[in-house]
Amino acid sequence: MIDWLERTELLIGKEALQTLEESNVLIVGLGGVGSYAAETLVRAGVGNMTIIDGDDVDPTNKNRQLQALDSTVGKQKAYVLRDRFMDINPNLNIEVVDHFMEPEEMNQFLRNHQFDYSLDCIDSILPKLSMILTLRRMKMKFISSMGAGGKMDPSRIKVTDISRTKECKFAQQLRKMLKYKGVDKGILCVYSEEIQPKHALKKTDGSNYKKSFYGTISYMPAMFGLTMAAEVINRLIDPPK
Repeated sequence: MIDWLERTELLIGKEALQTLEESNVLIVGLGGVGSYAAETLVRAGVGNMTIIDGDDVDPTNKNRQLQALDSTVGKQKAYVLRDRFMDINPNLNIEVVDHFMEPEEMNQFLRNHQFDYSLDCIDSILPKLSMILTLRRMKMKFISSMGAGGKMDPSRIKVTDISRTKECKFAQQLRKMLKYKGVDKGILCVYSEEIQPKHALKKTDGSNYKKSFYGTISYMPAMFGLTMAAEVINRLIDPPK
């Protein structure tokens, strides 16, 4: 039987592939960004993974989330993805957390686990702020996704420190909140410098930490997730000096 990772090994080499197989990653938030980021890591050969999300699949998720199908509406996102990932790699060691963690619970969870890299794919500002501050305080390696909503040009996606982001209202709001906490740099993030059109914004009732959201196109959250995963894969097999 041909090893399903044969072509990956041909490109990156046996030693790098073994590094990925031994790596342990955390993905928090399994929406349009997180679902694609997580699957990309699985298909690259990452052998140990924890995925966290408390949401069920909703019909409105179908325009951008990997696990969202008519057949999965109403099912728990994390478990749908777990089953899909195990169908890709039956040897995957995967842990599922199927609820949203409050700051203290997340703090304790991170203290009890060792991750080689964490991916913050949370789309609500307050939980995201809390997780970033906890990861920084614990000196853990992580990458954070800014807002993919209201964006349509893939060529404007960048990977940089949050202090260098521009034309992203989500990043702008987060920077202000981080600065109040004494943090103005040192956060690796994926963002787009494309200007968001005003007509794409919709106000909400403020439930689930969200006061508004932008319209989305199918490929942009996915490309944010792919970009995050690519950055993590390359940093795992060739850590920055």
